[in-house]
Amino acid sequence: MRSRLSGRPDAASAPGAGDSATATARTPDFASVPTAAVTASPAPSSERGPRLQKGVRALAIGSAQLLLIAAALVVVGWVLGKFWPVLLPVILGLLFATVLWPPTRLLRRYRFPPALAALVVLLAFLAVVVGLFSWIVPQVADQTDELADAATAGLQDVQQWVTGPPLNLGEDQIGQAVDQVINSIQGNAQNIAGYALTGVSALGSGLLNLVLALVLAFFFIKDGPRWLPWLAAQTGPKVAPHVAALSYKTWSTLSEFIRQQALVGFIDALFIGLGLWILGVPLVLPLAVLTFFGAFIPIIGAFIAGAFAVLIALVSNGWQTALIVLVIVLVVQQLEGNVLQPILQGRGLNLHAAVVILAVTAGGSLYGILGTFLGVPVAALIAVVYRYVRDELDGRTPEVADDGTRVQVTGDETGATVVRERVATPGQGAAAPPAAEDQPPARPPS
Repeated sequence: MRSRLSGRPDAASAPGAGDSATATARTPDFASVPTAAVTASPAPSSERGPRLQKGVRALAIGSAQLLLIAAALVVVGWVLGKFWPVLLPVILGLLFATVLWPPTRLLRRYRFPPALAALVVLLAFLAVVVGLFSWIVPQVADQTDELADAATAGLQDVQQWVTGPPLNLGEDQIGQAVDQVINSIQGNAQNIAGYALTGVSALGSGLLNLVLALVLAFFFIKDGPRWLPWLAAQTGPKVAPHVAALSYKTWSTLSEFIRQQALVGFIDALFIGLGLWILGVPLVLPLAVLTFFGAFIPIIGAFIAGAFAVLIALVSNGWQTALIVLVIVLVVQQLEGNVLQPILQGRGLNLHAAVVILAVTAGGSLYGILGTFLGVPVAALIAVVYRYVRDELDGRTPEVADDGTRVQVTGDETGATVVRERVATPGQGAAAPPAAEDQPPARPPS
């Protein structure tokens, strides 16, 4: 008989085996049991140690690189934060330049000198803005008393409602609540005064930045075509096509953002303002202008402008009109978000709605209202740079334009010129001679 564990003849059947031999033979012989019968782990390979060391080394190098990149981003963010008072008017000036460059380019094609064309366009822009606000402010001032009376009547209606069923609050309870609010305001009077002074200081700083941005916009649209040749000439012939291509792409993306948000804002303001005018809601023009400028803060700006329209309708015309205004605002915003915005984003920024929301939220948390406005264009520019680097790594030659040309820098010690040359493809002859390019105003270093 064989042992169940060892597979050998039973020791009890061997000649001369005693009781001790029998007990010893019944003890399992683990040394002869195959490894697979005890555990499912395979035998270690001789390559396990070197591969583990290689993986740990790669993980360590990747972690070090990630920490270095994170540290570099922190340093860059700190430096940008320190230089933010200088960068802010530059960024605003670029945004103004995207609006003012097309009419400036048109005047320059009619042989206007660059300085005169830029001055005429800038003065016309200021005249339009000042005229618009001069038209709006008197309307707001004229209807302020009407809205105040409507608000007072609305508060009286609220007081009558809370004193009646089902709440049945007494006037003494309402008076106590009002007294508590007044005492709270008086107790925080110093903080409120500090907030007011901070607001006045912020307003003054904003006006100063606005003036500086307009001055910089004048120089951008006057000397813009000279900037790209200078910038590309500093980098050398190999890097110049990439610098020029990225400048064109970022400029066109920034311009596309301004154009599409202006179109969205105009459509929102037109239909919402038309609905407010039909319903007899006061302050139609100011609310339409607020809706137009709110479109430059995607998603959040439209919500705030719509909330103001509903609030004015509630105070002036009652809850029925406010409900109708709310429906109008929701319908217009749904048409914009589901029909118009995807078409424009697909053609221009190519950003997902979730990326837009995150960009607005991050910009608002970092830089307030101005950050909510700048969040989306900054995210779009980052996406442009990322796609360009990705295409370059994949060998797709992103510096070559759709028409088969790329930018090169030519010239001598007297000056550099940016020209477009056609890239020769297999099966074609020699490349076409370069042609001078009418440059848009390139972005200055930031």
